[in-house]
Amino acid sequence: MSGRLFSSLVLALALSLVATACGSNDDDMIEEDPIETDALVGAFDADGDGTVTIGVAAAGPRDDNGYYQSLVDFAEEFSTDNGFAAPIVSDNIGADEAAQAMSDLAQQNVDIILVGASEIAEPLADLTAAYPDIFWYCNCGAGFDELPGLAQAVDWGAAIHYTAGVAMGQTLVDEGGTQAVFLGCCDLGFEKEAFNATLAGMQSVDESLTMEYVSTGDFTFDFDNSANATAALTAAIADGATLAYAFLGGALDPVGQLATDEGISVFAAGPADICSRDDGIEWTGSIVFDGGLYATHILPLIVAGELKEGETYSFPTEPGLNGADLCDPSDEAADAVADAFGLLASFDDDLMGQLGTISAEAYAGG
Repeated sequence: MSGRLFSSLVLALALSLVATACGSNDDDMIEEDPIETDALVGAFDADGDGTVTIGVAAAGPRDDNGYYQSLVDFAEEFSTDNGFAAPIVSDNIGADEAAQAMSDLAQQNVDIILVGASEIAEPLADLTAAYPDIFWYCNCGAGFDELPGLAQAVDWGAAIHYTAGVAMGQTLVDEGGTQAVFLGCCDLGFEKEAFNATLAGMQSVDESLTMEYVSTGDFTFDFDNSANATAALTAAIADGATLAYAFLGGALDPVGQLATDEGISVFAAGPADICSRDDGIEWTGSIVFDGGLYATHILPLIVAGELKEGETYSFPTEPGLNGADLCDPSDEAADAVADAFGLLASFDDDLMGQLGTISAEAYAGG
């Protein structure tokens, strides 16, 4: 696929996600009543044993306290609540081993497989065909090719991270800081999208604010390198950074703890429960794109027949679902973040164009 064609497709997806945020998907975000266990069995029991066993395929550690763990926690709690067996979790799956790891998972009498990220989705065309009785769902972020045997959910990273930038920008202004650091893996397309949208949000608050991207991974998709991430944060603090964004998996908590020890603001990437944690880390907030929270909204749609294999659901960007969540905001910060969500919901032409360009350029390399 050429870079120009890919960019056009990403821009079209981005605009469709914003349109969705202003349209029919809003009704689906209303809190659902618990699904009857019998309905779940009827929808998902692939092997006819009268129960549902969930398989989870995670690209990172199941206990990272971050993005990867959120989906595992959901599967465990969901299974317990419905009297199902504990889910079978395959974690730390690398892209090169994804086909074998998910094939092994599929052979353990699972009825549903929840795939935690598009980075391990490449073999799904073959796997969904080889194991058609299993219901395959991918929380695929920026999106993956539609497949007849795959239901997937996507969100718009640029819109989510624009709210992040506004939250971080106003935090810096409140604290008298000017410089932030974005700790990521390896300059992947979705990291570029997140970084540039965050910077745009920050500079919408104050054009003088700056943010540096620092790669901490030793290999592609290495979001778990605590040694590199904490060393990078130490260097950034020495260079004047007073706010850190940990766009990380297994290295999330070590960065949060170091930032707390050094007395600087720190944001997490992914989890929706950051502000309620009692873990000794003084989190400033979280940029929410929580796989477990997404699954909570998706399963009722699947059971109701509103999301089928072969279809894609586009999550809107809205408070309480995703985007910036500040733990103890000033009035100014709370208002700024609310205004950012409002601007997105209004489908502001200038902002949509800016974010659409950010998304297209981030993935232009194919």
